[in-house]
Amino acid sequence: MFDLVVLQIVAATFYASLWFLVALRLRRNDVADVAWGAGFIVLALVGRFAVDAISNRGILVLALVTIWGLRLSLQIGLRNHGKAEDPRYRKWREEWGGHAALRAYFQVFLLQGFLIVVVLIPVTYVLAHPSPDLTWLDALGAAVWLVGFLFEAVGDLQLARFKKEPGNRGRIIASGLWRYTRHPNYFGEVTLWWGVWLIACSAPGGWKTAIGPATITVLILFVSGIPLLEEKYRGNIEFQEYKRRTSAFFPFPPKP
Repeated sequence: MFDLVVLQIVAATFYASLWFLVALRLRRNDVADVAWGAGFIVLALVGRFAVDAISNRGILVLALVTIWGLRLSLQIGLRNHGKAEDPRYRKWREEWGGHAALRAYFQVFLLQGFLIVVVLIPVTYVLAHPSPDLTWLDALGAAVWLVGFLFEAVGDLQLARFKKEPGNRGRIIASGLWRYTRHPNYFGEVTLWWGVWLIACSAPGGWKTAIGPATITVLILFVSGIPLLEEKYRGNIEFQEYKRRTSAFFPFPPKP
């Protein structure tokens, strides 16, 4: 297991460096968002080909990671195509001034590569500890993953359709899944990684890999997910009313 993680760290460094060069070429650091989902696929495959054999459980987690990562990277890539750099990254570039390139390399790309390795630990553990039989925990984990995946995918689709309507420009979406949670896509991403962890729990000692989903949970709830996104709506009257009525994360019926 330790050898696999070290190998993934090395691979993540190369992967992050390549995307950093792409960012320099395009003069936009938001390509890191495209690299996020795809990075999980790449590092999971690195783990796969570093082991001699793969179990049915290993095939399952690889399939789930690939489906999720491919959809997410394609969705973000298509969303960003033809548009200016994401305001969050542009703000950092302006704040960092003459050190923008160096800080982007370490604080955006390399950091992201390291986080992928950490979040992926349940998958790496499954690959390093093959066991022949699937259990009820595998089924439960796959079901939880599916719930999370649908929340993320459907939430992204509903938001994209909402933004396409000219009359919704500058408005806050409060329909569909967004009626019950302000961040259905974030809720979905966290949920699906806990589903992967449940699958890892089917392997002896797999419960110890909870650092993976715990990391993505902390990031989204307290660091780079919800706080950063909602910061830009400070002072927006429509959003403040939406915020008062709607759960931040877990889906609940809206308040009257």
